[in-house]
Amino acid sequence: MQLKDLIKGGINATFSNTVKSIGNLNSTGLTGAIAAIYEQATHDCTSCPILVICADSFDAQSLRTNLKALLPKTDIEYFSDWETLPYDTLSPHQDIVSSRIKLLAAMPEMSDGIVITTVQALMPRIAPLSFIKKQSFSIKVGDKRDITMMKKDLTTHGYLLVEQVLSPGEFAVRGSIVDIYPMGSKTPYRIDFFDDEVDSLRIFDVDSQRSLEKINSVSMLPAHEFPLDESGISLFRSNYRDAFIGANLTNHPIYQAISKGAIPAGIEYYLPLFFSEVEPVFNYLNEKFKIITVDDVTKACDDFDVDVHKRALEYAGNSDHPTLPAQRVFLTPKEFNDNLKKFERISLYKNPFAKDSVSKRGFYNTDFEKVPEIAFNHQEKESSRAFIAFTDDKISHGYRILICALSEGRRQSLREIMPQVLVDKFGMKAASSFEDFLNEKAPLMMTIAPFDEGMILPSSKLCVLTESELLGFKVVKQRRASYKSKLSQDTIIRNLSSLKEGQVVVHIDHGIGRYRGLKILDIGGIKGEFLTIEYLNGDMLNIPITSLSKVARYSGSENPPLSRLGNDTWSKKKAKAVQKVTDVAAQLLDLYARREAVAGTAFKVDEKALDEFASGFGYQETPDQMAAINNTIYDLSKEQPMDRLVCGDVGFGKTEVALRAAFVVASAGSQVAVLVPTTILAEQHYQNFKDRFAGTAINVELLSRFKTVKQQNEVIKEIEKGSVDIIIGTHKLLSKDIKFKKLGLIIVDEEHRFGVKQKERLKEIRAQVDLLTLTATPIPRTLNMAMEGMRELSIIATPPEHRLAVKTFVTEKSDALTREAIMRELRRGGQVYYLHNDVATINQRAEQLAKLVPEAKIGIGHGQLNERDLQKVMRDFYHQRFNLLVCSTIVENGLDVPTANTIIIDRADLLGLAQLHQIRGRVGRSHHQAYAYLFTPPKQLLSKDAKLRLDAISSLEELGAGFVLATHDMEIRGAGELLGEEQSGQIESVGFSLYSEMLEAAVKALKEGHEPSLAEITLNECEIDLHLPCLLPTDYIADVNTRLSLYKRISSCKTPDQFEDLKVELIDRFGFLPDATKNLFEISSLKLLATELGIKRINGDAKGGIIELNQNHKISNEYLIRLMTTCKHNEYRITGPSSLRYNVPESESRSRLEILKQLLQAFAANSSLAK
Repeated sequence: MQLKDLIKGGINATFSNTVKSIGNLNSTGLTGAIAAIYEQATHDCTSCPILVICADSFDAQSLRTNLKALLPKTDIEYFSDWETLPYDTLSPHQDIVSSRIKLLAAMPEMSDGIVITTVQALMPRIAPLSFIKKQSFSIKVGDKRDITMMKKDLTTHGYLLVEQVLSPGEFAVRGSIVDIYPMGSKTPYRIDFFDDEVDSLRIFDVDSQRSLEKINSVSMLPAHEFPLDESGISLFRSNYRDAFIGANLTNHPIYQAISKGAIPAGIEYYLPLFFSEVEPVFNYLNEKFKIITVDDVTKACDDFDVDVHKRALEYAGNSDHPTLPAQRVFLTPKEFNDNLKKFERISLYKNPFAKDSVSKRGFYNTDFEKVPEIAFNHQEKESSRAFIAFTDDKISHGYRILICALSEGRRQSLREIMPQVLVDKFGMKAASSFEDFLNEKAPLMMTIAPFDEGMILPSSKLCVLTESELLGFKVVKQRRASYKSKLSQDTIIRNLSSLKEGQVVVHIDHGIGRYRGLKILDIGGIKGEFLTIEYLNGDMLNIPITSLSKVARYSGSENPPLSRLGNDTWSKKKAKAVQKVTDVAAQLLDLYARREAVAGTAFKVDEKALDEFASGFGYQETPDQMAAINNTIYDLSKEQPMDRLVCGDVGFGKTEVALRAAFVVASAGSQVAVLVPTTILAEQHYQNFKDRFAGTAINVELLSRFKTVKQQNEVIKEIEKGSVDIIIGTHKLLSKDIKFKKLGLIIVDEEHRFGVKQKERLKEIRAQVDLLTLTATPIPRTLNMAMEGMRELSIIATPPEHRLAVKTFVTEKSDALTREAIMRELRRGGQVYYLHNDVATINQRAEQLAKLVPEAKIGIGHGQLNERDLQKVMRDFYHQRFNLLVCSTIVENGLDVPTANTIIIDRADLLGLAQLHQIRGRVGRSHHQAYAYLFTPPKQLLSKDAKLRLDAISSLEELGAGFVLATHDMEIRGAGELLGEEQSGQIESVGFSLYSEMLEAAVKALKEGHEPSLAEITLNECEIDLHLPCLLPTDYIADVNTRLSLYKRISSCKTPDQFEDLKVELIDRFGFLPDATKNLFEISSLKLLATELGIKRINGDAKGGIIELNQNHKISNEYLIRLMTTCKHNEYRITGPSSLRYNVPESESRSRLEILKQLLQAFAANSSLAK
């Protein structure tokens, strides 16, 4: 039996016949899963495109999930509303606009597939169909196009000219290369021109900015749902003046912005002004489309209309945001219903009609029945009594029962709690799918299917039960998206050094100053680019970009004193810091030497079994995630105990690293302890681990306060016996009364949330077993020990695909904004956190919110609740029993709630930066645009530190900011914690970056067995000046920040491969290297070798040059003497106690760079480096 046969044969003959020649039919008594079955049957029977209209976005998303399970091979699209309120002052995220335009362009041509949408998405009047068609075009290899004209065309189509393309609707032009991110596309493209012809088209990666693969053509759609060309702007201005007659337009920011070609927030609700006529979305449906409505869309339409008029009244008289009449912007309920009548349709309702209504033409009650109350009740002795009675009764009357779980791990968990009496009596066979169950005969089966509700089908004698019916609450499926990006941790670390004008920097030779920008100077007829630093009394110093490695951003106190040029104060500070840093390095080496000396366990890795386990992830790992996994497994295979820190923003895939590490250790016969800061988090981790280890012989257990004392004692005994392979719990796992039989690995989630005692206990354990620490916001000490190589560091910086950055607003508190923010989220079926970190007044605030937003269902959670009550509140929020959680900072390490995408933080100025980031990370875990509102007192009342914290959090909206955030945290609070308070003065005096470099150099020197010298520690880098142009020309890379970033990256290259890699990237992104840039790469490469050889300075020109050597240079003196005594034409001679002159004969054909390169290579071959 197939699903369509289930509809046609067993459910309702009238419906079956109507589906074949789809007319207007009303069918009732449907839940999400049943509605999905109807829609799937309709699709199979009609083979035409279907528009499914839901009353709200919550039902739409649920239906989409159910349909995807039933129709894995069918295109199921979602036409989103703008996810804003009527007349909103916010605009939708560009990704939402992109997906809408893609579907608007596709729907007129669709011949199959399903589009799910909501009443709210269909109510606004939008651009006429002709607009999308006229604004669409394609670009093919071989096309004749003028770059200047193309730039103008793209701007006319609404694309934004940027320096670096990151989002749909952007483009960049660099010489003969155009980067573009078309609307509706999953990837951006790079167009390479040869004269006026498109020479090649390549997909490129947003994060690395590197080309990935060649293609032949690109389809282009308009960047907005309205025109921004001259005629579009002119029509808007004219229509605006007509709409608001007599208004003083100088006070209307919307009008002024569009007049200048800018796009103000909330412009979507002025869209009709761009056109002579606008159309409903229904006009985009071709004649093949059929419509299915789910639930009472007429009521939803009426409710929306009421809300529109309310919102219009709220903005009445507001010149900043005047409103157009509702009927001009939105369809009326009558127009909506009239449009519906143009299409053949089926209406599905959740609740059955009364018997007298059923007799009316076209109304049918289905024979689906809801599942009665059968949930396991753990308060009763026989917890499964109702379920057993239900199952016995149904099967005895000829029914077959299917139990659906969300995942394999949950299937196993359900199987474990199944009453043995039923399993013995009826068996428990696995079904591979819903359709497999229909074709089987076994009375009791279990499968994996994401249905949200169960159902009883009397006519077919079938019964479907979900976890919701068995457990008594709705189970939320974790939403994960595939990963596809390539951002290296090296790039993240290097980008920490990017400078902004006015920022404090430190130069290793000259001290602390203020960065004043890049400057191109002409010296002796040779152009070069210099970094300008301002010192005390306004003195300026221009640093050649080839010496940029000597400059770093200052991390330390808020306003450090600037250094004075021309005296020895800075040298004295450096010397003092070197003394202290050497002592610290010795202590660190001693600590880690003791650790290295401990013989740990080298775990044997079963590659085949690991690959099989990894396949359960089901998603493509990002390169940085894969690197973290590989490095962790490599560490586990070594004898020395592992101490690795995995840093990645919330929800970026750190858990998968932990899962694979746990698999390796548990498979090798050792135990794994997973340590988390809260009981709630422990339960979520337990379910994740249980899910992934389903089907393996590995036993996962949870030690939780919510187990009875007897159950806890049983788990502890099992740990001691060794029958528990992986144990998950809070700090109780560290107590000395828990004895492991063979502990091999501790995984710590968010170490900074643990107390001093727990951290000390971890320090003891660290030298004995392997340790893997996962963190979204590393504390400074942790991060910097890692960066100094004291702990191994892995950074996962790539967000899941479709994950949007959290839009953050720092603003004064207001009731109007509070209500608007909450309603925006509730309208799209989401949930809201309202953080009020004062337990004394939290109930009072909840009451105020209940009056302000009566539509919300409110729960309260804070740290002074007993843990069982808190657990219930968090669970109820997780299972969507209420949609507004008024809470304290207890949510900082709460459950992962994908449907919660707005957070309001009251008195955000009182929270630390790491805490703000962590709390903001509670939202934005799905593909929806998430919002964070940081409410503060008036700005004049904020402390300096608070302002800095709030500026930092709002500037770090981009995903993956956790790593960068830790650095901001150090800058604001000072870096005194790094190695104890006694070091804070030294860090303050020279800045954190330089202090770190000194420490690294001191450790290296001590490892090599000698006392570090001042010169060695303070980076005695060779300076080379060959009087050649040596820069990234402005006509090659125009943007100053991009140039500065690339200069820094070039100066950070340490190997020939890194230089080559960067060259390839520049050619790919900007075109062929100019001669000045080739010189820059060559000189930067030669500096590395010259520095290693102990050369202090090289100054040369076309005739030759002078090489100054350090006292401890590594070139063989014998070789230098031989060089001078054997040369025939006085090419080499001594010019001072440590200087060598080389002359270039007039007959020489080699370039001065080639000559120097060969000379340095000869020095290297005759030096201690060669040994």
